[in-house]
Amino acid sequence: MSSNAQDLTRIYIDSPEKQQKLYKRTLFIVSISQIFGGAGLAAGITVGALLAQQILGTDAFAGLPAALFTLGSAGAAFIVGRLSQSYGRRIGLAAGFLTGGLGAIGVVIAAVLNNIFLLLASLLIYGAGTASNLQARYAGTDLANKKNRATAVSITMVSTTFGAVAGPNLVNIMGDFALSIGVPELAGPFILSAAAFILAGLVLQILLRPDPLVIAQMIEVNTQEHVHNGASAITEQLKNKKGVMVGTIVMVLSQIVMVAIMTMTPVHMMHHGHGLKEVGIVIAFHIGSMYLPSLFTGILIDKIGRTAMSIASGITLLLSGVLAAMAPSDSMILLIVALSLLGLGWNLGLISGTALIVDSTNSLNRAKTQGTVDVFVALSGASGGAMSGVVVANSSYATLSIAGGTLSLLIILVVLWARK
Repeated sequence: MSSNAQDLTRIYIDSPEKQQKLYKRTLFIVSISQIFGGAGLAAGITVGALLAQQILGTDAFAGLPAALFTLGSAGAAFIVGRLSQSYGRRIGLAAGFLTGGLGAIGVVIAAVLNNIFLLLASLLIYGAGTASNLQARYAGTDLANKKNRATAVSITMVSTTFGAVAGPNLVNIMGDFALSIGVPELAGPFILSAAAFILAGLVLQILLRPDPLVIAQMIEVNTQEHVHNGASAITEQLKNKKGVMVGTIVMVLSQIVMVAIMTMTPVHMMHHGHGLKEVGIVIAFHIGSMYLPSLFTGILIDKIGRTAMSIASGITLLLSGVLAAMAPSDSMILLIVALSLLGLGWNLGLISGTALIVDSTNSLNRAKTQGTVDVFVALSGASGGAMSGVVVANSSYATLSIAGGTLSLLIILVVLWARK
């Protein structure tokens, strides 16, 4: 670190007021990037399964795009976490978003060429944008205290709402734009994804200075006191490992249920006479429910506690699965309600689990641990996406929904076990 950088860091270490200002500035910059990141993520999710269905000519592998970009997200989460731990959030997150933008460009080219192999490879790379979009939620917590960590996560997720809701509603517009320039209609939303991810990366690369994680690490080193004897240190370490494990399980199960049901909803709707516009509306409500409730859920998690809100996540996901299974295929209203509950349950699980992870780590190991945890979250999403198409092809959308709802009960069991 240069002398000037050391002096700048020392200013923040010695001044709680400047730490607070940097905390607020970090939330603002990350929130701006998340508006773009949300649009990039949502646009691709909306039509990914439909694009694969069109190129492959079968429903059995319609869940493959979600599986691939979440699998790509898993690898990217590991790399972004390691980059962030070594060089700061700015480098790690910006690299992930820019890589995701390149993947989205590859998807557009694959659609033009009708090349399935290029499509599959590009979807893997596109997953880097998804990983960065999720890991950005951690950046706001680097300088937050324990009483407002969930709130910090929720602020960045609320910002994602603006782009995430706009993305699916721009499906028709981007489809028309794609056709006007000689690109297949379903590739249009990925043009939006490319631009959005690249803009998100540039915002972070240019504006996220000084880096909040680097400052937090220096504060940790400067203030760390060895007040534990050997026995109490081991007890604290075991407690932290348990917190990381429970937080990971809550997020993993929420992700499996959400991705599986969400992935096959557009295919289910198209099979029963709904058009692309109706699909966009349902997915917009779903993604809005994934992020917009963060206005309140983060505060509730900080006030009521991680345990209670994790249980609420399991109950909400169960209700969503049951309602999606029971909803008549021609009922837009019930599908909107079911997918909205699905988004809300995921939101509660993700923020509760994230808060548990942050509570159980410090700035010297946090980014690396978060990246590793997000690998499992992404892999679980990949599994849910891959299996969803197979389940629906061999059974029904109702069976998939009931299975997802039942799986969400494990969240409640794990949290209650940890409570004991």
